[in-house]
Amino acid sequence: MRVIWNGGELLFRLDPEDEITGKASDGYPVKLATNSCHLSGVPGDAHPDLFAVAAWTVVAPWTRRRITFDRAVSAEVAAALHDGWGIEAGPVSAEPRRAGSVLAISYSGGADSVAAATVYPEAPFVHFRRVEHPRIPNRWPHYRSDVLARLARQTGRDITIVESDLEYTLAEPRPGYPEHQAVAAGALLMADRLGLGGLGFGYEMGSRWLGGGRYLLRYTPDNFLWAPHGAWGRLFAAVGVHIVLPVGGVSEAVTMRLAVNSDLKDQVRWCLRGTDGPCRTCGKCLYKELIMAAVERRPLDTPITADRPVARKWLKPPPYGGQEMIEYGLARVPGIENTLFATALSHLRPTEESTSWLDRCYPPAIDEIPEPWRDQAATFMAEHVGFMNEDDRRRVETWGA
Repeated sequence: MRVIWNGGELLFRLDPEDEITGKASDGYPVKLATNSCHLSGVPGDAHPDLFAVAAWTVVAPWTRRRITFDRAVSAEVAAALHDGWGIEAGPVSAEPRRAGSVLAISYSGGADSVAAATVYPEAPFVHFRRVEHPRIPNRWPHYRSDVLARLARQTGRDITIVESDLEYTLAEPRPGYPEHQAVAAGALLMADRLGLGGLGFGYEMGSRWLGGGRYLLRYTPDNFLWAPHGAWGRLFAAVGVHIVLPVGGVSEAVTMRLAVNSDLKDQVRWCLRGTDGPCRTCGKCLYKELIMAAVERRPLDTPITADRPVARKWLKPPPYGGQEMIEYGLARVPGIENTLFATALSHLRPTEESTSWLDRCYPPAIDEIPEPWRDQAATFMAEHVGFMNEDDRRRVETWGA
C-alpha cells in the first residue's frame, strides 16, 4: 500500500499483493470502493506519525505486507504496525510525537458516548461527521449526519467537528468505517492543535470485555480492538494519543441511565434515520428500547411487530449479539412475555438476580485507564455506579465459558 496525503485528501494505491475485499480488525468483510477520501479543516503540519495512524484506520483492511507513506514515520509507529499486523512500514526517520495532556471525547451523541462525556465533564469533544464523496453515490441518504452535528453543537462543550467522506471507501456492506478506529481519524490529525494525550470512546463493557456484537458469548480480556495492550491500543499510544474507555467497565444499562440523567440528556441520539428523533423502526432502536424500558421499569413501547424482518432474529434461539443486555432487559421489562421477545425469554429465562452484575462497574476497566485520568473515573464510578464484588467479576470472566 502506498499512501499520499495531499492537503486534506488521502490517496492510496494498492500493491500487487493487496486485496480489494479485506477484513476489518473484528473479522468483518469489507470491499473497497475507491482509493481516496477527504477530511476537512485538518492541519497540514500535523506530526507525520499522526498522518500515518489516521491513514492506517482507513487502509488497514486491504493492506497485506507493507505500507509506504509519503513522509517518514517514527520507529515506534513502524514497530507498532509490525508487531500488531505484521506490516512493514516506512520510510523511518522521524522523531516520535510527544504526548499532550488533554483528554478529549470522541463524541458520537449516543447514550454510551454521552455517558463517557459525563465521566469527564470538562473534556472537549471531537465529533466526526460523514459528508458525501465527490465520486461515490450516496446509497444511504436516510442517515442524517447533519442532525447529529447540530445536536453536538447544542451540548455547550468545546467541540471540534471534522467532516469526512472516508466511509465511502467501502463498497460493501454499506458506507461505514473501514476500521472502528477510523472515527478518530479527524481527532488524530487535530491532536497537536488540541494538545491531546488521550481520546475517550464510548465503548462499554460488552464491547471491551464481552466481545461485542460480532463475537458472541466470549470473555475477551485481550480484545484486539480496545485493550490498551492490543494492537490498536499500542498503535495509538505510539503517537501519544492513548485510547481511553471511561465506561468500559459498565453495561449499556448503566450508560443509558447515566446518559438520560445527565446534562446532555436532550442531545442523546442513537439513531440517525429520523430528523426529530429516533426512527423507532430499525433494529438498533428496538435494542435500545429494550434497554430503556428495563432501566425505566416500564412495558416495551415499539411499533415493531414479530412479522417485521427486523424482528426475525428474536424469533430464533440464542445466542444473540449483546446477549448480556438482552437478558438484562428480559428480566426487567413488564409484560415482556407478550412481545416479540417471547422466544428469547423462553430460552434464556434470566432473573434480576442473575443479571444484577450488569448494574455495577468491572474494576479492571478502571485499572487500564491511563494514570492521568484514572482517579477521576474511579471516583465517578464509586459515587454513581458502584463496583462489582468477586462473584460479579466471576460472571464477567466466565462469560461464554
